[in-house]
Amino acid sequence: MLAGHRGFEDAGVFRIDAERALVQTVDFFPPIVDDPRWFGRIAAANSLSDVYAMGGRAITVMNLVGWPAELDLELLGEVLAGGLEKTREAGAVLCGGHSVRDHEIKYGLSVTGLVHPQRFWRNGGARVGDVLVLTKPLGMGPVATAIKREKASAELALAAMQQMATLNKAACEAVQDLDVHGATDVTGFGFVGHSLEMADGAGLSLQVDAAALPVLAGAVQLVRDGVMSGGCKRGKEHYGPRVHIGPGVDAALASLVFDAETSGGLLLAVAEAQADAVVRRLRDAGAPSHAIVGRFVPRAPDALPLQLL
Repeated sequence: MLAGHRGFEDAGVFRIDAERALVQTVDFFPPIVDDPRWFGRIAAANSLSDVYAMGGRAITVMNLVGWPAELDLELLGEVLAGGLEKTREAGAVLCGGHSVRDHEIKYGLSVTGLVHPQRFWRNGGARVGDVLVLTKPLGMGPVATAIKREKASAELALAAMQQMATLNKAACEAVQDLDVHGATDVTGFGFVGHSLEMADGAGLSLQVDAAALPVLAGAVQLVRDGVMSGGCKRGKEHYGPRVHIGPGVDAALASLVFDAETSGGLLLAVAEAQADAVVRRLRDAGAPSHAIVGRFVPRAPDALPLQLL
């Protein structure tokens, strides 16, 4: 076992031989959008993301379903069809799955991938001087909440669904031969939670340029209007004492970074000398974002591990 439950790793990595290791992960959740096909796409992309966060490629998936007995099975067919679209886009094969009766709809995937046992990305591998690159804009927490409350415009909802359903496959493949020292993806713990995991894993501090953070258009205004998920409050309570927020940081943005994300982008700690190459590769690969948002520095004894400046 090369990576497992210890630390903050996104998936398990088990060595098969000198050239191959299995990447194993599982994820599922209730619907965050009303359209069943989009829900299937988003849930599958989210499940597949942990393989890309380890620098691997997905090879097989299995469906995981919780379904209320009273709901039409045609709706389930739409959810599964959306998941299959993303499975095929990932180049993986659907092997089957398992379903149970549940009072609440749930869907996701168990995913198996492959990676070289000496070249996978660890969560805590960042080094002093590395820059942090984010491959998707933030803001899915407030937008998903707005969709549930029927406060999101059709245009904003579609833009969010398209982003959440975008695989991190192209971003992962674009930089695999470069000096990626550490990686994770931004999901349920929000930007702050996952950034802190990288900083703690490396024993460093992370200085984030708030103005450089990419955010989906309209998401900050939702926060200003009081639209945030419950994950934002929980994130602030749990992570807030370990985060320094500079006086010039927009108050709405300072809240948004604590909110949960769904199927967010990759966070990549890369050598500064290759930062321009990483940005260029991500842009050419069509990644939704290719923003340099922070830098890893030595952790002073009295310094907080995350500084939003």
